Amino acid sequence: MKKYLYIGIMTTLLLFISCGKKEETAQKDVSQNKETNIITLSSEQAKNAGIGLGNPQEKELSALIELQGEVSVPPQSLVNVTFPLGGYIKKTSIIPGMHVKKGQQLAVIEDMQFIQLQQDYLTAKEQFKTANLEYNRQKELNEKKASSDKILEQVTAQREMQRIAMVSFGQKLELLGINVNRLTATSVTKAITILSPVNGLVSKVNINNGKYVAPTEMLFELTNIQDVILTFNAFEKDVPLLKVGQKLEVYTNNDPENKFSAKIQYINHSLNEDRAAVVVACLDKYNNLFLPGLFVNAAIKVTNKKQLTLPEDAIVDWKGNSYVFVANEKDTYQMVPVKVGTTQDGLKQFSADGITVSSKIVVKNAYTLLMKAMNKVE
Repeated sequence: MKKYLYIGIMTTLLLFISCGKKEETAQKDVSQNKETNIITLSSEQAKNAGIGLGNPQEKELSALIELQGEVSVPPQSLVNVTFPLGGYIKKTSIIPGMHVKKGQQLAVIEDMQFIQLQQDYLTAKEQFKTANLEYNRQKELNEKKASSDKILEQVTAQREMQRIAMVSFGQKLELLGINVNRLTATSVTKAITILSPVNGLVSKVNINNGKYVAPTEMLFELTNIQDVILTFNAFEKDVPLLKVGQKLEVYTNNDPENKFSAKIQYINHSLNEDRAAVVVACLDKYNNLFLPGLFVNAAIKVTNKKQLTLPEDAIVDWKGNSYVFVANEKDTYQMVPVKVGTTQDGLKQFSADGITVSSKIVVKNAYTLLMKAMNKVE
């Protein structure tokens, strides 16, 4: 029993001694850290070291954000050119990569059914004229009580049926690109010209001369290049500085001196796997240099809100962190960690607890104090 009591007492003493040493070590570390952050220089030493003091100033600084991206095409700007009816391609001279204008001939297609549709329309048109004349004649007779109401109703219905047939055939021809107002018995044709619906770039051609194409088969794919967009990736730290409507200067890798003006349209605030946000911009004026897939760069000048600033030399860096030295009483300088922001014209924005425009900061030869502080650590 005495043996166990002795062991218990010894264990307690060892734990007490161990804890005491840990507490002493921790207090010593805190003391050393505190001493490291405080540098003492006499007035003469500060003068010989060229230490200069100054006050922070609140200023708005501008920053230049650089973005990288590419030219892309929104879905609504991709146009598939088709034809409502099947037929044989009589002629085409379009190849991928060509620029075409709205209304420009893309191909000529021909088929016997085109003739039949025109014939049907012209026939329906003449029959409507005849039915309309008969309606007017029966209406006059009916007003003079020389014709029954039943006959007038019959010719009215006949006229409307012919009107429906004429309008229906006319609408079909309009879909084919035939102007029914100019269609006559002597202008009936078996060939129809397929025109470009937009100004754009030909990205795909699926036809050749003599090929039969089925109804609604894609003949060409056009890109409405005037609607191209610029998509950029913005780093996480830059996203808060970007806004819809901001102007940016865009340039290519091959010609960085040639700048183009653009404007931010959308910002996707959801970050991707690279911790970047997608920024979409549109050119103020399109230039055919901006082909889909082209890599581009952009520069955006942004202005931050008012914040404390110091000369760049006043903020020193050590092991990935930034610091300033605040002048205290009794010839002492305290090393204070800060968060830095935009730099412009030799000034750098920063923020730190306890520092105001009235604080005295070392603005000249701050690195001298940093070296002295690091020597104390060693």
